[in-house]
Amino acid sequence: MRVRLFELRLIALALVASWAVAALLVLVAYRPGGPFDIGVGVTLLLPILIAAVAVPWPPVARGAGAFPLMVCLGLVSLLLLLPSIGGVVDQLAALGSQTLLPSPEAAYPWLLALLGTGLFSGFGVARRALGAAALRPRRLATGMAIGVALSGVAAIAYAGVAVANELALRDDPGSVAASRFGPTAIGDGPPACDSDLAPGRTARLSATLSGTVDLRPSGSVEQAGARNGDEFRWLAYVATDRELGWYGAASARGLAWLRSPGSGWQQTSPSDVADGTIDVRAIDDALTPAYRTVAEDRGTEVIEGAPARRCRIAVDGTTFRAAFPQVRWLVGQADIADWRGQLDFWVFMDGQIGQVAGDVSGEGSVIEPDALRGTVEVLLTATDRGRPIVIYPPVR
Repeated sequence: MRVRLFELRLIALALVASWAVAALLVLVAYRPGGPFDIGVGVTLLLPILIAAVAVPWPPVARGAGAFPLMVCLGLVSLLLLLPSIGGVVDQLAALGSQTLLPSPEAAYPWLLALLGTGLFSGFGVARRALGAAALRPRRLATGMAIGVALSGVAAIAYAGVAVANELALRDDPGSVAASRFGPTAIGDGPPACDSDLAPGRTARLSATLSGTVDLRPSGSVEQAGARNGDEFRWLAYVATDRELGWYGAASARGLAWLRSPGSGWQQTSPSDVADGTIDVRAIDDALTPAYRTVAEDRGTEVIEGAPARRCRIAVDGTTFRAAFPQVRWLVGQADIADWRGQLDFWVFMDGQIGQVAGDVSGEGSVIEPDALRGTVEVLLTATDRGRPIVIYPPVR
């Protein structure tokens, strides 16, 4: 009997630890705003309390079949819970403040894990309340009733607080970006092209660059990553006449890393990745107040539901290279200072720049002998700006 008690208490402790990890993740990382965002994490403390009941009062059962069933109930709850915790980690890291009310397909493992935890503790409470001598059917029915009640209370509390917070955010559209590009409330319209603009505190970043020489494709760069303040991490797939493979850069916790084709992540000096902030670099070098003072206002557009003012400036090759260091993978060390082009940028309702697109072109012989004209095009997007984003150091 002592061995069975120990095994069941060990399972109960594992359930407590797992639910505690889930609650800690939400409490620390889930901050979309709204009056109840902390309450969403607080309600996840209820499953911890439910699982903790089984530590002093484990669901001990006599008989060759009853005890294995109790063990299986606890283990199945754990097997459902652990992958779900991994899903929360991925969601919070990838989507930040996105809703934690998943679809039915994603929610059912949580509900089953919660129900299993409730039943596991409920059977222990029933045995404690009715005594070991009580008839087994009565203990079974009482345990099931207690388990369903405990699980229902926890599920309703979490769903109620989460829904209330989502409704509060929905009713206050200015407090949250309803589109990944920015707020959808029109108000007085997007800020002017020459207003005080800035990059978002955080952003999901995507950049695509392509090059042509005499209308022939010369290569492309597909870059994706994220930024949180001065910290960032990105990967770029480069396919050109000169380069082929994955490049990467990261800056986190005061350290820096680089990646190149044929090798993994290698730690380096922070100064070696100083140009890797992508959107901040583009804004600081190309979209300066001096450039934007003479920007052409192209009117208001709606991008994925978010209103934005489209503005246009003229740039030269030197500015383009400074704003988009990725161009080195397309033109190498060629001197493109005499190239000319333009950049369009979109200012969203939050006063931030969420998209930049444009090109520069000029004499192609600086890239290939006898070539007449070369062109480089770019499209940069910065989405989910201001939402919580975690930058993890690379794994070597």
